[in-house]
Amino acid sequence: MASADYTRNARVDFLRGVAISCVLILHFALAYGLKDSPLGTLLPLALLKAIAYNGNFGVTMFFVISGFLITSNSLARWGDLKDIDARTFYLFRFARIMPSLLLALAVIVTLGCLDLPFFDNSDGDLQRPASYFLIAAGSVLTFWHNVLMQSTGYFNYCLNIYWSLSVEEVFYLALPLACMLLRRTWLIVAACVAAIVIGPIYRNHHTDNEIFFMYGYLACFDAIAFGCLTALLARRVKLAANYGRALRLIAGIALAAVYLRGISGHEIFGFSLIAVSSAAFLLGAANDRTTGWSTGRVSSTVRWLGRHSYEIYLFHIIVLGLLRNVLSKEQLGYGARLPWLLLFLGLSALAAALVSRYVSEPANAVIRRRYLARRRAHEAFNTPLASSVPDVK
Repeated sequence: MASADYTRNARVDFLRGVAISCVLILHFALAYGLKDSPLGTLLPLALLKAIAYNGNFGVTMFFVISGFLITSNSLARWGDLKDIDARTFYLFRFARIMPSLLLALAVIVTLGCLDLPFFDNSDGDLQRPASYFLIAAGSVLTFWHNVLMQSTGYFNYCLNIYWSLSVEEVFYLALPLACMLLRRTWLIVAACVAAIVIGPIYRNHHTDNEIFFMYGYLACFDAIAFGCLTALLARRVKLAANYGRALRLIAGIALAAVYLRGISGHEIFGFSLIAVSSAAFLLGAANDRTTGWSTGRVSSTVRWLGRHSYEIYLFHIIVLGLLRNVLSKEQLGYGARLPWLLLFLGLSALAAALVSRYVSEPANAVIRRRYLARRRAHEAFNTPLASSVPDVK
């Protein structure tokens, strides 16, 4: 969800837009429900529930995209994964992720310390003093929030959605180290295959607890591994435009079918199938820059959501928490529920656009520019004088 280094690919942005839309609909449905709304009248109940409550599959799509983009960016920047410059890699990840994350955490912690419902650490039966934010917010910043949830359960309405960031960040931390240690591409591929095998095994042992089978590191790394392998494959396999379109079409149909089939009863391999389908879509999109369906108005909106998916991910839950303080589920009537959904989507998009323009992009650019300037100065200072002095023998 937090990658902005690659040359933009409209089809990858489209898939990200679909993924974040799934997450937004899920969180709204959990907060307010959609059954008692015009959508509940227009759509069969089973279809509406399938659309609304399988949004965690959207997070799996994000993991695949993240593995794909980070690996693709690294290959483009350094030529080979074993040559990744860890310091530059970590700095670039920090510059992209931390500024807007720190802002989101500051808002949540401030409102939580004021005991505003849905922002404090008192979700469910668990009660915690405001000082617990030192651990709660700290776990987000140090990438073990999902582990904290596994030990305490759900405890903060807003913070708990950041479990997926912990999964991605551990991947970011591990990738340069693993590549420098393994060095050979076939060993990196073997590590990815191992993650793909371990994922369903881990989920099989935890099908009775969603915090484990959906949020655990080992439950999610297989999706990221699929993305990494797709990036490596796309570097070697250049599909013709018509084959790419066909593969995207097949992958899109598969994604829809698996998504609508649902998570319940398919906890073990459902996420694997979503990951495989997402990877196939990315392979079909990787080298295709032709125009077509991606230029339409609807797809342009979805692509905009994809380009801003990280900021939407961080701030939509703050918008939703504030809306729940204005009107509860019981207070929201049949006719108002759909407009309330549209308001939620609009405010989330607005918040994301503002944060992207005034926080994420400027901070990202400044941090990278200063780092690169210092690095160039350091390299110039350490360049031997003999290399710039003519030979006067």
